[in-house]
Amino acid sequence: MVNPIISKKDRDALSSNLQSIDLSLFFIFDQQILRKSPKFQKSTNGSALVEQVRWAIHLLRKRKPMTRPVYREKPSERPVVKVQGKLRKNSAITSPSYSTKIIKAGALIPDTKALLSVWDPRLSVSENLRLMRHHNLLGKTTRSRAKDILAIFRQRYLSDENNARALATIVRRQFDGNTLDRILYFHAARADSLLHDVVVDLLVPHWSRGTMEIDVREIELTLRKWVEEGKTSGSWCDNTIRRVSQGVLSTLRDFGVLQGSLIKRIAPAYLSVQAFAYIAFYLKQHQPSGIKLLDLVDWKLFFLPREGVERFLLEAHQHGLLEYHVAGSVTRLSFPATTIEEYANVLTQ
Repeated sequence: MVNPIISKKDRDALSSNLQSIDLSLFFIFDQQILRKSPKFQKSTNGSALVEQVRWAIHLLRKRKPMTRPVYREKPSERPVVKVQGKLRKNSAITSPSYSTKIIKAGALIPDTKALLSVWDPRLSVSENLRLMRHHNLLGKTTRSRAKDILAIFRQRYLSDENNARALATIVRRQFDGNTLDRILYFHAARADSLLHDVVVDLLVPHWSRGTMEIDVREIELTLRKWVEEGKTSGSWCDNTIRRVSQGVLSTLRDFGVLQGSLIKRIAPAYLSVQAFAYIAFYLKQHQPSGIKLLDLVDWKLFFLPREGVERFLLEAHQHGLLEYHVAGSVTRLSFPATTIEEYANVLTQ
């Protein structure tokens, strides 16, 4: 309701100066502001109305346009943001804090293949997972175990529905087992920064020096250092460090990166041209530049130097899986598909 003591002329004066503010609120003279004004408090009769209006306009001009109320968090509600090391150089992904999920997970290759074999491309990721939980397709004895596996499964392979459909296509067409294992390892390592960094920062330097045997104590020392540097999700005790180390080593063994039961050694590097082509397509979605793609740190997951990546590109080109041309400093890399799902069909023909 409009304040009767303010004339239409005065209201119009207010309106012309309050362009982006909700005028209906200030036709009643924005009491909250004016009560704080000493001049308003001193003006108690109608003769001071013009002065009141002028002063109101002066104050309201200084106010920012009214938008949504700004929610101000209490200090206790503000999220604590920690810098977890530098971004990975030349990589499409960043480095979140290391977690202990590897203790519960492992490679899970048989479970992953079982889940992908029943994947319904007509349903969303959430709907597929709901059906898997409801029908206990993993055949686990406890709900908690099935829940843990499905959470890891989602983290590693279901970040994008196209990726899920592509992997399901590869599994259903019974693609070469070693090729599929390499692809699953690639996705798992990209989804788990701890697994990724153990390979890139620890195993690759060993391999470059010709040292193939891996001592679990060295893994533990490296993890302890990362804990001290604040790279982990929390402060890990010695028992946690030991269990995580064992989990990482067993996972890498199951993925074929390491071999041996008690004494772990770096396994002979193997990557089929089909697995390489799939990974190259995936990476190109995140790094369109062909020349920069050659130097991505992700290739170190397979102990591939730049020259090795170039050799694989040439071989994949000869197999008709992609087109790779180099002319001086210009590199052209293209694929016979536009999505990863389409490319999975190309690879499995």
